[in-house]
Amino acid sequence: TRTEAHIFATHSQAMAAQVPAGATLVDLGAGNCAKAASLFGHLRPSRYVAVDISVDFLRNALDNLQHHHPALDMVGVGVDFSAGLALPPEAGDPQTDVRVLFYPGSSIGNFAPDEALVFLRSVHAACGSRPGSGLLIGVDLVKDTVELEAAYDDALGVTAAFNRNLLLHINRLCGTNFALPDWRHVALFNTAASRIEMHLQATRAVTVRWADGARAFALGERIHTENSYKWTLGGFAELLHQAGFESCRHWTDPTQRFAVFWACAR
Repeated sequence: TRTEAHIFATHSQAMAAQVPAGATLVDLGAGNCAKAASLFGHLRPSRYVAVDISVDFLRNALDNLQHHHPALDMVGVGVDFSAGLALPPEAGDPQTDVRVLFYPGSSIGNFAPDEALVFLRSVHAACGSRPGSGLLIGVDLVKDTVELEAAYDDALGVTAAFNRNLLLHINRLCGTNFALPDWRHVALFNTAASRIEMHLQATRAVTVRWADGARAFALGERIHTENSYKWTLGGFAELLHQAGFESCRHWTDPTQRFAVFWACAR
């Protein structure tokens, strides 16, 4: 996000003071590697390990990045790390190398709190045993309900189109006959659960059919499609401690919409 990028640009020197130079930087969900690359000058890693589920995209991104940083050792790992984080030997020795795991964006919000705890414990284990290892992670913070709901129901309809496209995907996979005009996008903030919920709501009574069955939906009935959890600063710091991390620092934007945490593993 632009807010996160502003935090990195403003506080990168302070972050570098916490993160040991010469560490192995493990980028979870690296994508095009741009976020991690923007920090190379400050963090000065000795090795960069890019982790992403898309191997081909990752290979192209690393080829381009290596051209700009020829002296930096780079490794690409194609894996769905949300199901478990196991790094190959090429990613360095967790017993002797300082590892900094990097998880920017707000992807931690895709996990329910109990799932987030399990995931962060696996990240803690992957940090290894060397003092100085830790996690640099972005987290979307709790905000005003109106602001949150507007962010997930934008005026251009981008989020709505993404949500409704799920029905076309189900049609292709399962042979159902969902019709997009029969469904509207709904985004709401569940205060008790501290999460944005996305739903698809039937605009009329409709029956969805497939090869050997059918399901009737009443007018206004909803299909719950996705959650995005939001955290308070104190709540997320406590989650990190429960996962095994020790001293934590955080940086936010001036309006505290987003935060970046540094958590020491040892």
